[in-house]
Amino acid sequence: MKKIGFLFGMENSFPPAVVDKINSMNVDGVTAEFVSIGGIRMDEPKKYDVIIDRISQDIQFYRAYLKQAAMQGAIVVNNPFWWTADDKFFNYALAHKLGVAIPPTVILPHKKHPEGTTDRSMRNLMYPLNWQEIFDYVGFPAFLKPYSGGGWKHVYKVHSPEEFFQHYNQTGDLCMTLQHGVEFDEYYRCYVVGQEKVHIMKYDPKAPHHERYVKGNPPPSSVELRDRIEKDALTLCRVLGYDLNTVEFAVEGGVPYAIDFLNPAPDAESSSVGEDNFNWIVNAVAEMAVKMALQGKNPASELRWANFLNGSGEEAKPTARKKRKAAIPAAMNLRISD
Repeated sequence: MKKIGFLFGMENSFPPAVVDKINSMNVDGVTAEFVSIGGIRMDEPKKYDVIIDRISQDIQFYRAYLKQAAMQGAIVVNNPFWWTADDKFFNYALAHKLGVAIPPTVILPHKKHPEGTTDRSMRNLMYPLNWQEIFDYVGFPAFLKPYSGGGWKHVYKVHSPEEFFQHYNQTGDLCMTLQHGVEFDEYYRCYVVGQEKVHIMKYDPKAPHHERYVKGNPPPSSVELRDRIEKDALTLCRVLGYDLNTVEFAVEGGVPYAIDFLNPAPDAESSSVGEDNFNWIVNAVAEMAVKMALQGKNPASELRWANFLNGSGEEAKPTARKKRKAAIPAAMNLRISD
């Protein structure tokens, strides 16, 4: 029996809807349930063939468990190793390298030394920074936001150097980015599932949270824009290796700028996204999970230490550079220098 587990936190509608959908599909040899675990032994055997992760970004115990489960052969959505390492600034730089439209973005030093460090820890940092050069590159208006994070926490729109410093001086030891503010006339949030399916949703980030998904979900203003959004959304999720993600595009002058695409546990509550969007994401995730369970591909084959899992111990010392490179996770094994 192939078992699909759902790991979640405070969500109320999405987890049971996906579990019920999978079980109602009556696929022979496939069942779904909420994950149930206790203390995890280092040799804990595989309990689930597929795990949908919605909460490990907030709970270290869950993240550690998912890494161990992946080592034992479970398919985890999303890959806990890459998710742990990923950040928004790297994503912006990579997307720009790939030809996706990205507003000019700069990563900034911490305003306050991180805990346990002093000015001597920062001896490689230029001081003072050439702020004018940074402002000239990014331009105003701009958004000051954490290099990794979500939920619109610690995000500030600034229109001048004075406004920038007013907010930057309050960011403490957070690592922040400064990104040009796109003056958009259209804005879309896209569900991307299984690196194959894209659902484009008209979105208004300026509206109250419960009204941001525009009723009726009007489509992009042109077929060309729709196709570009779908193409870029798939490009980003495939190169980053995310099987469940949202990608946000701010459209200015017909150009869809990718604003945010590090959302591996995207909002999917029915009260937030609306009935039509909710039904789409429930069905898409359920179908993806069943497909993954039936395929049964061992994800450990894409991890650096996969050779340790063959039981022989003979591969403990890789003998060739080519062999080591081939074992790098697919999301990292990219040739992006062209």
